[in-house]
Amino acid sequence: MTSQSLQTAGETKIRFAGPAKSQPRRPRVRFDRETTTKVLFVVPAGLFMVLYFGYPVVKNLTMSFQDFTTKTFFTGEAPWIGVQNYVTVISSNLFGPAMLNTALFTIGSILGQFVIGMALAVFFNKKFPLSGFLRAMLLLPWLLPLIVASATWRSILDQDSGILNQFLGTFGIPAVPWLTSPSVALIAVIIVNIWIGIPFNVTLLYGGLQDIPAELYEAGALDGATGWKSFWHITWPNMRPVVSVVLVLGVVYTIKVLDIILGLTNGGPANATQTIAVRSYQESFVNFQFGVGAAFSNILILISLVFAIIYLRANRRAVDE
Repeated sequence: MTSQSLQTAGETKIRFAGPAKSQPRRPRVRFDRETTTKVLFVVPAGLFMVLYFGYPVVKNLTMSFQDFTTKTFFTGEAPWIGVQNYVTVISSNLFGPAMLNTALFTIGSILGQFVIGMALAVFFNKKFPLSGFLRAMLLLPWLLPLIVASATWRSILDQDSGILNQFLGTFGIPAVPWLTSPSVALIAVIIVNIWIGIPFNVTLLYGGLQDIPAELYEAGALDGATGWKSFWHITWPNMRPVVSVVLVLGVVYTIKVLDIILGLTNGGPANATQTIAVRSYQESFVNFQFGVGAAFSNILILISLVFAIIYLRANRRAVDE
């Protein structure tokens, strides 16, 4: 093969091979005015979350592994003791009763709030005069500061001069030691917490009822689904996503209640109303064992975290549906 033919073949190869492929360029992030504005709005919220939520949680977790007492404020030293605070918490004689009281308080409050809240939400879903005004008045327990509400109920439930015992006395019922009897005190605290939590349940459940099309009830009425049948076959299936969110949020809010119990019984009588939240407060600010109190609160945070995860999953499922 001559040199001329070799040159021609090389040119043909180059022609068919085409130009070399260039590597794809990564898109550059362009910080225009709109992107900068978005970042400026997000940064303050992020800093707020880190300073007021992230730091306290990390500090509380660290404190639970230290011998953190009032002495630490003077010496600046908090010896690292590992899981000793958690051992102290779990081996405490009050840990079991506190866990049981927390469970009873939470379950009793949630059931009472939800049942009464659902009944009132269904009632207010019907159009009648002054329904808007009554719904607004129903929000008052939710708007009152908890310490004010607990002080008011403490006077109502007083054994000697409380208006509730005076009312029961008109029917010949003897005075009930609502706040001084170990067998009744927890029930009284649950009743007060139900009263405070009803507006929250009514508000969310009423909003869920408003989203159910009226055509479903009209079609159900033609098939004979009225009254309880209408509620069971139409209202309840359509309310399930809202109900799941209400119940999980109620658990997260109720499990950490402190103000009401302190205002009514301060954890007594005879530790009958001791909960994990109350134990954390008393260990930290009464006994000044901040490490032990932090361990109690971390257990409470862990329990709340479980229900928070359930809430997020329920909320995502509700959005999908």
